[in-house]
Amino acid sequence: MRHSRVINHLGRTSSHRGAMLANMAVSLIMHKRITTTTAKAKALRTYVEPIITKSKLDSTHSRREVFSFLKDKKAVAELFREVSPKIAERKGGYTRILKTGNRIGDNAEMCIMELVDYNEAMMGKGEASKAKATRRRKPAGKKKTDAAAETVAGKTVEASAEAQAEEKAPEEKK
Repeated sequence: MRHSRVINHLGRTSSHRGAMLANMAVSLIMHKRITTTTAKAKALRTYVEPIITKSKLDSTHSRREVFSFLKDKKAVAELFREVSPKIAERKGGYTRILKTGNRIGDNAEMCIMELVDYNEAMMGKGEASKAKATRRRKPAGKKKTDAAAETVAGKTVEASAEAQAEEKAPEEKK
């Protein structure tokens, strides 16, 4: 009977499931985004969010507690140096699950799991912040001196007749 089986066992033994979740948590912290099945992502969310909450307090005790779950020094350093300052004011919900469709081989429901504060596209900083640089050619026939009016500080100032006469005078001498 299935009475009170709260967690999803994912078809694995307890030790295998713990190792898999630890490896997935390390990958999520190091890469900020992973692609996995929806069932694994939901199990990972309950595993990794308390770890991220513990990383808000940077002490030796909290580092040791987090290391007991992750078992990777580089991931612990990344979590405490880069991730925890970014999520310091957030009270929870550090991860996001975006469903992407079904896997071709076995039709498993796939998703992308990511840390919320690291997705620039969702936050609007992705392509909107880049200014598109375009090169434009000026027409070959026009020169700045040929214009009858020049704009200076938003006001239009007409060129004097004397300035125009001086420009034409050297051409007449030839």
